[in-house]
Amino acid sequence: MDWYPLYNSLRIAAISTVAVFFLGILAAYYIAKLPRLVKGVLDVVLTLPLVLPPTVVGWLLLVLLGPNRPIGAWVQAHFGLRLVMTWWSAVFATVVVAFPLMYRTARGAFESFDPTLAEAAATLGRSNIWIFWRVRMPVCRQGILAGTVLAFARALGEYGATSMIAGYTPDRTATISTTVYQLWRTDNDTEALRWVLVNIAISAVFLLAVNLLEARQKRAGKGGRR
Repeated sequence: MDWYPLYNSLRIAAISTVAVFFLGILAAYYIAKLPRLVKGVLDVVLTLPLVLPPTVVGWLLLVLLGPNRPIGAWVQAHFGLRLVMTWWSAVFATVVVAFPLMYRTARGAFESFDPTLAEAAATLGRSNIWIFWRVRMPVCRQGILAGTVLAFARALGEYGATSMIAGYTPDRTATISTTVYQLWRTDNDTEALRWVLVNIAISAVFLLAVNLLEARQKRAGKGGRR
């Protein structure tokens, strides 16, 4: 059994999770403090990939990053890099589809944060950066961790946008999802079932992790109210 699709899927999911972790937290932190109207508009824009069909997301990425498109052509002309049909092309797709999960989870955690904690730290002369990393993030860590796990699981299982922008090439761009589809097309149900079971096992582990994080957050909330 060729394990490259698992390795490639984990690699793509890990890279995209690191990216959406910082992007999601940054966006959530600043947007949570904006006026309601502006926040509502930005929410719609940033969470749109969550409800759009993945193939639509993939098509939009091809329009932006294709070799005959402005961004793709410029990068290829100046750096000699193709932004599509490579393994790391899938990172663009997974970042876009996983970002809304990280953003909304982090925003919810930040909105439930008690601002008096930050105000108390500010009166002690602490900087905003110190308050963010030493006060706000520890308090919101359960929500942040849950969003990170969900983003990783979403990136790991992504198919539609990934298949359009990265395609399927064995030992180059193949992921678990695209491999299952190709095996199904060739009537290789036995191998397809093996990869399906691998994907189910990994997804179950991550969902269990999310449930444990949510349970810990609820217990912490009850303890704080006593």
